Amino acid sequence: MTGFSANLFLGARYAILGLGKNGLPAARALRAMGAEVVLWDDGEAARAAAAAEGFTLRDLTTGDFAFDALILSPGIPHSLPKAHPVAARALAENVPILSDAELLYQAVRKAGSRARFAGITGTNGKSTTTALLAHILRESGVPTAAGGNLGPAALALPLLPDDGVYVLEMSSYMLERIASLRFSTAVMLNLSPDHFDRHGNMDGYAAVKRAVFARQTVDDVAVVGVDDALSAAMADSLESQGPMRVVRISGSGRATGVATLPGEHNAQNAEAARAMARALGLSDAAVEHGIRSYPGLPHRQARVGERDGVFFINDSKATNADAAARALGCYDRIVWIAGGIAKAGGIAPLVPFFPRIAHVELIGRDAPAFADTLAAHGVPHHMAGTLDAAVPAAFERAKALGARVVLLSPATASWDQFSGFEARGDRFAELVAELPGATANGRAA
Repeated sequence: MTGFSANLFLGARYAILGLGKNGLPAARALRAMGAEVVLWDDGEAARAAAAAEGFTLRDLTTGDFAFDALILSPGIPHSLPKAHPVAARALAENVPILSDAELLYQAVRKAGSRARFAGITGTNGKSTTTALLAHILRESGVPTAAGGNLGPAALALPLLPDDGVYVLEMSSYMLERIASLRFSTAVMLNLSPDHFDRHGNMDGYAAVKRAVFARQTVDDVAVVGVDDALSAAMADSLESQGPMRVVRISGSGRATGVATLPGEHNAQNAEAARAMARALGLSDAAVEHGIRSYPGLPHRQARVGERDGVFFINDSKATNADAAARALGCYDRIVWIAGGIAKAGGIAPLVPFFPRIAHVELIGRDAPAFADTLAAHGVPHHMAGTLDAAVPAAFERAKALGARVVLLSPATASWDQFSGFEARGDRFAELVAELPGATANGRAA
C-alpha cells in the first residue's frame, strides 16, 4: 500500500460541515492531498479541535461559496426534515453535496489505481457483512481496506494497488450523496422501516438504498437479500432493467454453523459475503476458510459472560425492532433487557417473539410505552430504569425462571442514557463481569 500524492487535489477547494467521525478525517486527508479546505461545525468544541490542527474555520452561511463540493457529515440533513442552512446554500448555488466515500473513489481513480469497491447496505446486518467480507479478503491475501459507516471514515483509508478492494459500509445517509462511485459488487441485505425523518417514507428510503447499485455495468454483480418482500421486489426490478448480474441470497432456513454468526439473519449475512467474495474472484475454499475463521464483531450477539449456567449476550447494536427480532429468534427462553429511545412502532413488531420471553427488564426513556405493549400481551416485566439495575435483576430472574440467556437487545437508540450503542454494550459487559463468580468470554473474571 502507498499513500496518496501530496498534490493529487492541488487547486481544488472543499467546504466541510460537521467535524466528527467523518468530517475531520476528511479534512485531514484532503489537505494532505493538496486541496484547500474550509471547515465549520455548529459545536464550539469541535471547532476548537479543528483550529488546534491549523485548519481554516469560517461560518459557511456567510462569505464566498466557490467550492468544488460541500462535504456534509452524514448526520446533517440537506433535505428532510429540514435542510441545514449551509446545505441549503450549496443547493442554491449548485455546489455538489458529497459524502467522503465519493471523494475516496475520486481520489483512488485520480491516483491511477484500479482497485475495486464493494458496497454493503441494508437496514440491518451491514456492519457484520462488511467486517466478514473484509476478513475473507484479507485471509486470502487481497489488499483490503474497510470503513465508511463502520470503522474508519472512508477518506482515512489508504491508497490500494490495482488488485486491492475497498469494502465500504454505506448508510442511506451516505448513499444519497454519491455521484460517480461505482461498486464492482454491492449488496442490499434487507429493508424495514427506518430513517423516515430523512427519506420521507418507505419508497424514499428504498430508493436511496438502491443507489448502491447505481452505475453498475455488465461486469458488476448486484447481490440482493430476498427474505423480505421489498428487497425481493428490488431484485426483480434490477433483473429486468440490468445491466448488472443479479444474485439473490437468503438466510431462511439456514444456519451458518459458525459460533460468532448465530441465527438466520447471520446466515443471510454470510451468504452475502460469499456471493460478493466470489464476484471478486475468490475460490469457494478461500471463502469458506474466511467464514470459519471470522472472530465476530462486538455488540452484535456477543457472548460476554456466563454465571450459574446463564449466558449473557450483548446485542447492543440492535437499535430498532427488526434488529432485535433477529436476536430474539435465536434463543428459546430469554430474560430480555430492552428500552431506550424507540423508533416508530416501538416493539409492536416483536409480538411473535413474545412466547420466547420469560421476563423483561425495561430501561430508558420509552420503557413505559414498551411496558404497555408487554402488558397487553401478558409478558411479565419490570421497570428497572437503568442498565445498572437491570443486569443483576435479570440474572436473578433468569435463575428463578430457568432461562439460560440474558439478552441485551434493546430495540432502541441509546442516546437517552449513553453516548452510543458501543458505550451501552461496554457497560453491559462491565456489569456482567461484576456479578459474583461470573466468567467473561469463557474465562474466569
